[in-house]
Amino acid sequence: MIPASLHYHRARDLTEALELRQAYGDQLRPLAGGQSLLPALKLRRDRVDTLLDLGRVTELSYVAHRDDHLAVGALTRYHLLLGDPLVDRYAPLLAAAAAAVGDPQVRHLGTVGGALAQADPAADLPLALVALDAVVVLRSATGARQVPAAELAVAPGVTVCRPDELVTEVRVPLPGPARWRYLTFARPALEWSVVAVAVADSRVALAGMGPTIRRAYGVEAALAEGAGVTVAAARADEGCDPPDDVRASAAYRRHLSRVLVARALTDSGTTVEEPR
Repeated sequence: MIPASLHYHRARDLTEALELRQAYGDQLRPLAGGQSLLPALKLRRDRVDTLLDLGRVTELSYVAHRDDHLAVGALTRYHLLLGDPLVDRYAPLLAAAAAAVGDPQVRHLGTVGGALAQADPAADLPLALVALDAVVVLRSATGARQVPAAELAVAPGVTVCRPDELVTEVRVPLPGPARWRYLTFARPALEWSVVAVAVADSRVALAGMGPTIRRAYGVEAALAEGAGVTVAAARADEGCDPPDDVRASAAYRRHLSRVLVARALTDSGTTVEEPR
């Protein structure tokens, strides 16, 4: 199938992109890598009035060390994270999540900002960013604000981004985590995760366990209280509302979350002793 009729604009730079965003508001949908949006438009599961192509806004593709954080431009493509020395040094969890995305073609087209704006509750990059306690920069023609990555999505496909704003940057606090692990479970190759877990020191985040990516606060609290890995992982699904669909039942997702969290904590080097 082909998309329904729509209007199309290609921004030459960030200034023009923000001006168009301000002028069109809700009628305009930004297009970054297009790996989620374009298939939805072709299948007509989604419709837009106007597309804003950000492909030429190359000023938003970068990885930089800035004082107390690692800055990643919103149009940085997944594959660039895999070989970047700063990511390897300060945020290897981010590279591990990028490596789990799709295939080489998807990784060469998909972008960090696009993944965040799509607000998919099973997405790899946003999961890693939540575990890393990152913040997202939202910019409009009149200013900018910062939102924690964990608070950006409010529902599948819905974020707190205002009609005149664009995701322009992600900031990962430094120093990066000393212990980290990323684990995902999916059925066939290239499919979204049934459940995925990211561990960054004392922070644990889960994907596929509700309408948004979320922190596993029950696990974190148990570890802070001195509980062992088994006891802490048993609390992985606390406060979660996993979907019950054709890919997996809610009960199976709950079980899987506990298994994956236990493995991730062990593999990351969590050394709390189990009670005798």
